[in-house]
Amino acid sequence: MNPLPKYPVIYEINTWVWLGELSRAHRKPVTLATVPDQEWDALAAHGFDTVWFMGVWERSPAGIAISMRNEGLLEDFRRALPDFSPEDNVGSPYCVRRYAVDQHLGGPAGLAAARKKLADRGLRLILDFVPNHVAPDHPWVTEHPDYFIQGSTDDMTQKPGEFFQAGGKVLALGRDPFFAPWPDVVQLNGFHPGLRKAIIETLVSIAGQCDGMRCDMAMLLMTPIFERTWGHRAGPCPDKEYWPEVIQEVRKRYPDVLFMAEAYWDKEWELQQQGFDYCYDKRLYDRLEHDQAESVRLHLCADLPYQEKLVRFIENHDEPRAAATFADQKARTAAVTFATLPGARLFHEGQFEGRRVRLPVFLRRRPDETPDPNLQEFYKLLLQALRSKDFGDGEWKPCERTGWPDNDSYLNMVAWCWQQGADHHLIVVNLSGVRSQTQVKLPWADLAGYSWELTDLLQMTVYDRVGDELQEAGLYVDLEPWGYHVLHCEHS
Repeated sequence: MNPLPKYPVIYEINTWVWLGELSRAHRKPVTLATVPDQEWDALAAHGFDTVWFMGVWERSPAGIAISMRNEGLLEDFRRALPDFSPEDNVGSPYCVRRYAVDQHLGGPAGLAAARKKLADRGLRLILDFVPNHVAPDHPWVTEHPDYFIQGSTDDMTQKPGEFFQAGGKVLALGRDPFFAPWPDVVQLNGFHPGLRKAIIETLVSIAGQCDGMRCDMAMLLMTPIFERTWGHRAGPCPDKEYWPEVIQEVRKRYPDVLFMAEAYWDKEWELQQQGFDYCYDKRLYDRLEHDQAESVRLHLCADLPYQEKLVRFIENHDEPRAAATFADQKARTAAVTFATLPGARLFHEGQFEGRRVRLPVFLRRRPDETPDPNLQEFYKLLLQALRSKDFGDGEWKPCERTGWPDNDSYLNMVAWCWQQGADHHLIVVNLSGVRSQTQVKLPWADLAGYSWELTDLLQMTVYDRVGDELQEAGLYVDLEPWGYHVLHCEHS
């Protein structure tokens, strides 16, 4: 395959749901081994660089039983799927019993077949890794109880919602420090040297089956956070941080494997320094949803080496559906924003159709929803635009924008541009509910002496401008509420 672009496009698929819908559409059981070629072709036609098959590992019967006793979860299941039945609960993909592909999905051979089909079309494969916890029926619980945070019989009495008993041992339930424990998982001890060795072996095994790993809640294993969460129960702090140690060891065997961190709490930069290629940019998501344009602009003033390793998104399996979170026009502007910034761009299956129901990851199927053809066309054009080489490997720069003494609506606008050789793109977004105007200063050195044709790739409009005027005064932009331009700029 060709080298991965510097700024790849990633597509997340809920594997169990996807295969179930393909089975119904093709009227026969479909596993990863038997996905029809036209379905792989359809994926490749979008121009993705990488597909993330979320939830391929063997799920836990014990975890399913626990979840079926959880009234809060059952309410979520019925809210998302009104005709929910117990058979629809196939267990959480983050309650992993074994890092072996679930036989229902096609097993290891099915995954290998799917990976080849993707590779034949120039697509890479990302899979999950959950570093913080495993299912209560994971083999380590009985074979290596020392790999887990230990408790006592007193803990069972005093904190029954935080510990459980297995094989004569009292072990802690998995958690992050800000919430109650997850009742269906057991907490691994990230400080234990034997566990780290076993984790490295696990990651090497995973890396042999894919091209990259999305590491769940990666910041929980950072030494200061883990120590603060578990204190003396974790034992002495190891000499080396968790992620540098395990990533370095895995890359001795698989030097090109990609590591992507689910990260929060402003730990993105530290995790990048510890070896991650990309880390979630939840801050951008929150600013797009709640804040004004200036907050987004300031976010984009961060050092470029930091921004280049962020994963931009407005939807994934942990977040509400974008179509339900953002009003119609705002959803498009938010999509233009995240998709045309430096870093990896993450899209979620169902996002293009405008699905609104956020499906609990436990469920094998989702409710029928009517696709939004206008939104589908929007995303088709946006993905086509992203195929330009400058979006994948070019030079990104923020653009200065100014206003007038009697018009400060320019503060609602944010602008940036891309260039690689003759490829030039300018993006301007109005992140407000009012019509706004601005003058955008273009940083390109080759403006003067040419006539320029500016083609909006999403609106199919063309603007002719004189390069000398663009160089001197900039580009005047007038945008409707939540309006946007994705301009391909070509000189003659």
